[in-house]
Amino acid sequence: MTDPDETDDRTRWNEKYDDPEFQLPEEPIPELKRLIDELPDGRALDVATGTGRNALFLAERGYDVDAVDVSDEALERARERAADRGVEGNVTWIRADFDAFDLEPESYDVIAVSFFAALDRLPDLKEALAPDGVLVYEHHLRSADPIDVGPSSDRFRFRSNDLLRACLDLTVLYYAERRREVGEGIAADATIVARKSRGGRQSYPLVEGTE
Repeated sequence: MTDPDETDDRTRWNEKYDDPEFQLPEEPIPELKRLIDELPDGRALDVATGTGRNALFLAERGYDVDAVDVSDEALERARERAADRGVEGNVTWIRADFDAFDLEPESYDVIAVSFFAALDRLPDLKEALAPDGVLVYEHHLRSADPIDVGPSSDRFRFRSNDLLRACLDLTVLYYAERRREVGEGIAADATIVARKSRGGRQSYPLVEGTE
């Protein structure tokens, strides 16, 4: 039996993607792109893939990617983009409501989550990381500053440090809260890069151009 909430979400997002004025960023999460050479190779998961910006970036760099989204329209666009870029064989496109999506433990070396409120599923996402696997997660923040990108309601935005606190059982390699340009507007968002490892002595990414 189909979950009515899933059907509603599927319909709502299909309608959004049918609107020619609804556009998502085409570039991957900035920190995913910046740190890609420091991340483990292998298998990746892209949560709420949309038109596939993270999934395609990972596929082009040799990852076998599972890309999940509730919208048929989004996945159709993503498949077309994958074919155009010659990586259609590297991505498995999965039409599913992620809230009900089963995650296999220790199965992904990289997990990307972009602008999808999944704090309640973070325990499952962390369990799905392979040892030394890395989570790269960005999401909208509640903000007192003028912003014009993201949900209109604070209900679907994180509070300051929500994402950081939820990942303190991982090794946090990067965390930032800021305003930045996303597409043609300004967003307030948080980004975390965190590894499934523990210990007082670890290896850390070398980031060029920093003091």
